[in-house]
Amino acid sequence: MEPDIWDSPQNILVLLAHPDDPEFFCGATLAKWARAGHHLTYQLLTCGDKGFNDSTTADMTPDALCAIRHEEQHAAARVIGAEAVHIMNNPDGYLVPDLDLRREIVRVIRKFKPDILVTCDPQNLFATYGINHPDHRAAGQVVLDAVFPAAGNKEYFPELITEGYQPHMPNEVWCALTQQPDTIIDVTDTWLTKLEALLAHKTQIGDVEKFKERMLSRHTKDSTDENPRYEEKFRRIVYR
Repeated sequence: MEPDIWDSPQNILVLLAHPDDPEFFCGATLAKWARAGHHLTYQLLTCGDKGFNDSTTADMTPDALCAIRHEEQHAAARVIGAEAVHIMNNPDGYLVPDLDLRREIVRVIRKFKPDILVTCDPQNLFATYGINHPDHRAAGQVVLDAVFPAAGNKEYFPELITEGYQPHMPNEVWCALTQQPDTIIDVTDTWLTKLEALLAHKTQIGDVEKFKERMLSRHTKDSTDENPRYEEKFRRIVYR
């Protein structure tokens, strides 16, 4: 499955929880799509204000970290080739897929009118590092709930129509960070672009050399360090 499956440039909306999620989850695929002439917009639901680790200074505050992560995400998106970045600034760690947030996501979908929507799989409870972050799962859940049945149906959130946001339904939804993939993209050509973009998230990656080593080691089992091949996997839902 390659990006030229689409006959014309697609409007692609990336809807995820935190700054750095687009790059970590599917940055090489996004870079590949941007290279192919598709149009990428990021909409993130939090500013990652609790993303502290050993690389953040002791006097860092959540508000200061939020501002820095805005800057980091814009820098990373430029490397990937995204055309716009929007961040809602909901508090990190507190996302709940309730009706209020669903309305906000429906508004975003109707505003940007994506052909392709990228989010993450809400069913992925466990990750390689342990338990998947609850914001990841909440983001995937609320985005899927917004896509169907709400985004394309005028009877859902009719107040948004009054605001000027007409119903819109994406043609496809691609769920990253999934344990149930049905679509695999060969991203060998853009893996270093993904790595470069991730390095823009300086507050999140810790020791740079160890991080590079870890990311470069994530090649497929049938390839080697000397001749690596990289993949990103998705659960793809096609509506049209």
